[in-house]
Amino acid sequence: MSTAEIHGAALHAALRGRRTVAPLIEREPALTVDDAYAISLDFLSRRLAEGERVVGKKIGVTSKTVQDMLGVFQPDFGFLTDAMHVEGDIDIAAERLIQPRAEAEIAFILKSGLAGPGVTAADVIAATESIAPCFEIVDSRIDDWKIGIVDTVADNASCGVFVLGEARADPRTHDLPALRVSVTKNGSPLSEGTGAAVQGNPAEAVAWLANTLGAYGVTLDAGDIILSGSLVPLEPASAGDTFEMTLHGIGTCTASFV
Repeated sequence: MSTAEIHGAALHAALRGRRTVAPLIEREPALTVDDAYAISLDFLSRRLAEGERVVGKKIGVTSKTVQDMLGVFQPDFGFLTDAMHVEGDIDIAAERLIQPRAEAEIAFILKSGLAGPGVTAADVIAATESIAPCFEIVDSRIDDWKIGIVDTVADNASCGVFVLGEARADPRTHDLPALRVSVTKNGSPLSEGTGAAVQGNPAEAVAWLANTLGAYGVTLDAGDIILSGSLVPLEPASAGDTFEMTLHGIGTCTASFV
């Protein structure tokens, strides 16, 4: 087996077995970011072989707050599948979540594809059908969230599941950096942030994603859901917790855990 196959198989087994593994970089210090993306693609291929279908992509570690929390100081990307899209309550055990954390994001729903290099924020806006409030529930198959950039990239950018709010808005009618989000946990105020937390502008983050993916021969496609990165600090989630985000001027999204 190749390096990608060995680690991809281990991460897939950890996901299915709802357990963690030691940081990859501890076991194989020579792993590079390119190696990590090859592992991520192998991990994805195993999910697709089981019948899952890619429905979008995600950007991770885009804000300074999240970078400081995780000790990872560059963005990464992962894939979203139909099995990761949750409607209704989030059953932690059924979704095989291990150590979930909730983050409030702006989701972009594309009407046309984007292929890097050379994609700009204006191109992203032109390709976007609508934006929506979204919770991404990040999760790590790595022991105790002890991740570096190689570990989180290999582990599908530490993605667990995601929830979309019902509201949809035209990004051309909003100042994306100025969009404000407020988050509550179990009815109490938790955090606030703005779109500017995501690389200065969520559309710039999506452009970065399109250009970075282009180097790996991957495109953003019509119909894709793109999660643009957290506007607020990550918050651990347990059974019984309910999070609500308000993307002011657009709508709300709720993530309730059982």
